[in-house]
Order: sequence, then structure tokens, then C-alpha cells
Amino acid sequence: MNSHFTQYRPSKASAAGFWQQIGLPARGRRLHELLHEGVEYRVYPKLAKMSGIEQKSLARYVDIPSATLSRRAKSGRFKMAESDRLYRFAELFKAALDLFEGDADGARAWLLAPNIGLGGRRPVEMSATSAEYQTVLNLIGRLEHGVSA
Repeated sequence: MNSHFTQYRPSKASAAGFWQQIGLPARGRRLHELLHEGVEYRVYPKLAKMSGIEQKSLARYVDIPSATLSRRAKSGRFKMAESDRLYRFAELFKAALDLFEGDADGARAWLLAPNIGLGGRRPVEMSATSAEYQTVLNLIGRLEHGVSA
């Protein structure tokens, strides 16, 4: 199998609008700078709303304890590692949204359901590490190209 079939490639047409709505650049130097500086807290509720996942649940999925989340709400900014996990979750949601052709309910349902291609794990639980995140993106890439999961 060619490796290009296993890689997720974001849809360019809808990418900009998604990232604008949550308040992050999609790619490039400014994104890298923001991740190092720490993503502003205001991105978090927008991401939760857009994904349709309750804020407390989202915090669990991205491995941010509730006490830490409260501190970040007060300080107004996440730490670099937390920002990276939030970005990975946003990427996963965006990829699922592309897979379901913009259907947020379908994307959310897919992310929340156990998946045989992930050994029975739920995709939403796999944004805490880069290896897990890449596994989900690869699965989405295979699904988009009709390769069995």
C-alpha cells in the first residue's frame, strides 16, 4: 500500500474558516509561536462549543485537570504542552469534520464511539500524545481513501 493513502490531508477550502472560528491560525509560524507562548484561554470554550463536547469532558480528553483548567481561565493562557494537546484535539476534530463532509454531529459521534481500527479505543481519547494523534489521523486518511480500517 502506498503511504500517501494512510496520511490525512486537510481540506483547504474549509480549513481557514474552522481555525478562524476557534481563534487559531491553521498552520505556519504564527501557530508555532502561539503554541510556544501558550494558547489563549478563550480558544478553549470556542473549541468545546464547535466540537459539541462539554468543556469538562474536553479537559479530560486533552489531559488537563479541572484545577489546572481553572487556573488557566484566571491567567488567560495555557502552558505550551497543554496548548499542544488542545491543538491536536482541534486537528482531530477538523479531520473528522472533513471526513463527515462538514457534519459536526457525525464527526462528534465518530470521535466518541469505540473504533475497531483503533483497537476498540475512542478517537477522542487519543489526542494526549502525538503517537496516538497520528494513529487517528492515519485512520481518517485510510477511511477517506476507502482503505479498510
